[in-house]
Amino acid sequence: MTGNPLFRAPPSLTSLSVSGRFTALLNNLSLTKEQVTDGVTKFRRVATILGKAYYGDNAPAGNAILVGSWAKGTQIRPPRDVDILFRIPYSTYGRFEQRIGNRQSQLLQEVRTELAKTYPNTDMRGDGQVVLVHFLSYAVEVVPAVLLKGGQYWVCNTREGGNYKTFDPKAEVKYVIDFDALTKGNTRKLVKMLKCWQDECSVPIKSFHLELLAIDFLRTWPHADKSTVYYDWMVRDFFRHMVGRAEWSMKAPGTGEWLSLGSEWKSRAETALDRATKACEHEAQSYAYLAGEEWQKIFGTYIPIC
Repeated sequence: MTGNPLFRAPPSLTSLSVSGRFTALLNNLSLTKEQVTDGVTKFRRVATILGKAYYGDNAPAGNAILVGSWAKGTQIRPPRDVDILFRIPYSTYGRFEQRIGNRQSQLLQEVRTELAKTYPNTDMRGDGQVVLVHFLSYAVEVVPAVLLKGGQYWVCNTREGGNYKTFDPKAEVKYVIDFDALTKGNTRKLVKMLKCWQDECSVPIKSFHLELLAIDFLRTWPHADKSTVYYDWMVRDFFRHMVGRAEWSMKAPGTGEWLSLGSEWKSRAETALDRATKACEHEAQSYAYLAGEEWQKIFGTYIPIC
């Protein structure tokens, strides 16, 4: 849509085209039942393997939890990583603190070794903050973590000689879920669409940063709780907002850590804004096919052309 943002053409001209198009997009991005089952099964298997390795037969409940998109309900098709936080015993943390060198890297390598006993022919590596296990259907990212008082965690950071970073998965999940409720489900739907764009257009930005930007945008957008009829505007106006956030920093929920958004993605956001603006203009004039062509430049064939 274009023109006065408070005016919409009659539903007979635009509503079905816009609403139907974006409903189809979101349906196409939803995981199948088989994909959900596969992801959950991999989570349980990895949790069981590490639970026995570090706790024996008395692994405590909740020693492994889903984090990231699977915890927030923002996972999309095609399947991405399944992110698992595994709580190591405090005694294990103490054992590694007695070592010299990059203790965090050594811890990741030990977790990798334990998983390799069960999956000897599966490609995996320990780097950064995670142990990455490449299965055929999903990659599983395991984050070994030390539980802190208050419910936060220390997670490994192998860079710059190694250290621990504070992570608050519960706060991150609550941040998304609470705002999703305020926007009647639009927060998670917008994040899913943005992750589709991220994949289709090879956008160099972290998914977590897209979540923060989506909430930052919807916080002041006047139609944040409206139906799918407004989704063409939502996408267009988000990209305009995003372009203006280049080189900004935002706080991570829970930890308060300042995260730099950078600007490597700015040119792709500007291109997406131009395409979304044209698509909205075509939608307003009931040129459904032309609008679909522009939307597919952003979302690929996950969104119908007409």
